[in-house]
Amino acid sequence: MAGIYIHIPFCKQACNYCNFHFSTQQKNIPLIVEAIISEAAIRKDYISEKVETIYFGGGTPSLLTDLQIENIYLALHKYFEIDQQIEITLEANPDDITEVKLQQWKKIGINRLSIGVQSFAATDLQWMNRAHDNTMAIDSLLLATKYFENISIDLIYGTPTLTDAQWIENIEKAIALNIPHLSCYALTIEPKTALQIMIEKEQVSDVDTDQQARHFDLLLEVLESNGYEQYEISNFSKPNFRSKHNSSYWKGKSYIGLGPSAHSFNGNSRQWNVSNNALYLQSISKGIPPFEVELLTRTQQQNEYIMTSLRTKEGIDLLKLQHQFGELQTNKLLQQASKFINENLLVQTNHFLHLTNKGKFMADGIAADLFVEPS
Repeated sequence: MAGIYIHIPFCKQACNYCNFHFSTQQKNIPLIVEAIISEAAIRKDYISEKVETIYFGGGTPSLLTDLQIENIYLALHKYFEIDQQIEITLEANPDDITEVKLQQWKKIGINRLSIGVQSFAATDLQWMNRAHDNTMAIDSLLLATKYFENISIDLIYGTPTLTDAQWIENIEKAIALNIPHLSCYALTIEPKTALQIMIEKEQVSDVDTDQQARHFDLLLEVLESNGYEQYEISNFSKPNFRSKHNSSYWKGKSYIGLGPSAHSFNGNSRQWNVSNNALYLQSISKGIPPFEVELLTRTQQQNEYIMTSLRTKEGIDLLKLQHQFGELQTNKLLQQASKFINENLLVQTNHFLHLTNKGKFMADGIAADLFVEPS
């Protein structure tokens, strides 16, 4: 089974923390949609497996008309083998959600929404430069739950304007609204973003890592006590509401990315499209896929597996690691992991090596320490 990711590179306005590829100039949306459809035709042989997930991401896919979304979806059916039980996710912003749009999306076949709430606190949303306010956030979810059962929301913690009490309130509002899936991310300062510039100019406060650690601990405590499973470092779900698409990334399944800046992976290589709308359109018009390719060495494949699997609830499957990369590499990893086990950051359960709650906040650093050095 494989997945398809479609990157829609347009937003109403720029959030100050965001480093994803997008444009606020929306006049080229029709041209990009047609180019994505053309790219699907050009690259239809990239994956041979049946497609079990489609994900409309961005950017802001909810800016598209229902006809534009439907045309992309129909093209994917034309060029790829689509599973009957497919999960189809559409990212949407609260300010784009209307009753008519919800009805249209459901009619097209969208069966999962990922809504970019980020926060229910007014001061937080203003600080992020979001296009919606806290009232829109709640109203959009009340409306969305009338038409969709499978809904995820994004929340960001560790911002300078978010107190511990407000963070707990954010989580509890999502629970009260019966949202079955939450993706919760610590604020990160990405290069070349407006936020990085403002911090360098001392216009806003820098990230407080102690605050972020507290927020992470509060997140685990509140969600666990309310029946949510942390199946990946940043992702929490009620039973049977895991994101199939995102889970495929962590399981190392193949996926194709369509649209400017979209990434693809087939196990042996990864590739990424040019992050420039004009160059993307120009290349597709000539029938040339606009991507760069990186062939993965065995060392890179092993490190990729360590990085992605360690983020999951199940962790690193030592039997799988041994089967794919050998007993010697497995023993080396266990030897390197022993110090983290002694510090109660990692634990081995049967043939799985996974993070403890204490280790989860340091997942990236622990994974990097377990990486194999290039020979």
